This record gives sequence, structure tokens and C-alpha cells, in this order.
Amino acid sequence: MCLGVAMQVLSVTPGRAIVAGRGRTQPVETALVGEVAPGDWLLVFLDSARERIDAARAAEVDATLDLLEQALGGGHADAAAGFVLPSAMDAGQLAALTGGASPTPPSADGADTR
Repeated sequence: MCLGVAMQVLSVTPGRAIVAGRGRTQPVETALVGEVAPGDWLLVFLDSARERIDAARAAEVDATLDLLEQALGGGHADAAAGFVLPSAMDAGQLAALTGGASPTPPSADGADTR
């Protein structure tokens, strides 16, 4: 399994950056995201930046990884009380999560109103 980690750019050289996140500092390739600058946030997979993200998205990724660490470490379910798997969401929640349009409910006679 490959997990993306949100990391912040500390310094840049052509095609590479030194980034920090989740308690470590490391070099990463930046060819897939173009030019970066110190302070930028990147989503890093296997020593390669795959996506430029904003600080809010970086915080979401970090919070999700914290929940995963708690679950793998045998933490209490209460720690993840606000976390819901997509498979447990209704169509409206999934649409909000993915940025899609909410489904149109069927009419009273059961006909699809789309």
C-alpha cells in the first residue's frame, strides 16, 4: 500500500526539493508538479511529489494519517468518532465528499426526475 504524505517545501534545487512533514525531512523529486517554492505544500508518494496542495488539504491528509495510525495501533474507536468510511455514506454525503452534484430524489410516483 502506498500512502500520500503532506509535506512542506523547505528548499529547492532544479527538479528536487527538501520537504518536511510527519516528523521527518527528506528530498523529493518535483518533476510531476513543476516549479515549487519554499512554503508550498506537496502530496508526496515514494519520494516523489505527485500533487501541489493547499495548507487546508495538508491538514486533512495529516488528520487522516493520524486516524490510521491510531486504528493500526489499537486505539479506541472513540478517537475516530467523527470519521466515516465512504462505504457508510449516503449519496448526498458522497457527492459532498467528491465535489459532485447531489442526486435528484425520485418523484412521489417513483419516476426519476432527472
